[in-house]
Order: sequence, then C-alpha cells, then structure tokens
Amino acid sequence: MGKLIYNSSTREIEIDDRTLAHLRVAILNKLRRSESFAMTWEHGVENGSGRTTMWLHESIPLQFIFSGNRAPKLNRFWIEQMLLSANSTAGLQYVPEPAEDDPMEAE
Repeated sequence: MGKLIYNSSTREIEIDDRTLAHLRVAILNKLRRSESFAMTWEHGVENGSGRTTMWLHESIPLQFIFSGNRAPKLNRFWIEQMLLSANSTAGLQYVPEPAEDDPMEAE
C-alpha cells in the first residue's frame, strides 16, 4: 500500500501502489497545467465508512509514497477516465480500471 500525503497534514491516505501510480499521473497532469480540482474518496467500512473531499492546488505540497520499488505498466484508458472525472463538477473520484485492450470500456 502506498500513501498520498497532502500539505503538511499528518493524515496519510493509503492507496494500493497500482492505483496510486495512475492517480499520480492524472493529478500531476492537472496541477502541471495550473488546474485546481476536488478529489473525493470513500473511507471504506474498515475505516468507519464515510468519505472525504479535498481541494488540490498546485501551490500545496503533495507526496506520493510507494511501498514497492517497481513502477507498474500504466493503463492509458484508466488515466483518461480519471482525468474526465477530475474535470467534472464532482471532481476526481475512484473509477475501476478498464481493460487496456478495449478502448470502448474507457468511455
């Protein structure tokens, strides 16, 4: 499990390395273009349910910490879906990974 740390918060969001690698690309693409956006994630039943939303801005420190040392092969369609959700009024949310060989699943 990797971690996403935003600002100087002591709160660390645990995310599996594969998902975190894809989130990293989507988030950095948005922030590189100076596009602020919301990100929402669900805590899961094991963490008391509920959800959290935070506003991501290029001027606030952001860390991606991976537990593994190998970068996964990235699924372009999954990144595109993440970017589409980040551009929506709901903001970036978890979307399941589509099959890499079927571009229709990315729509």
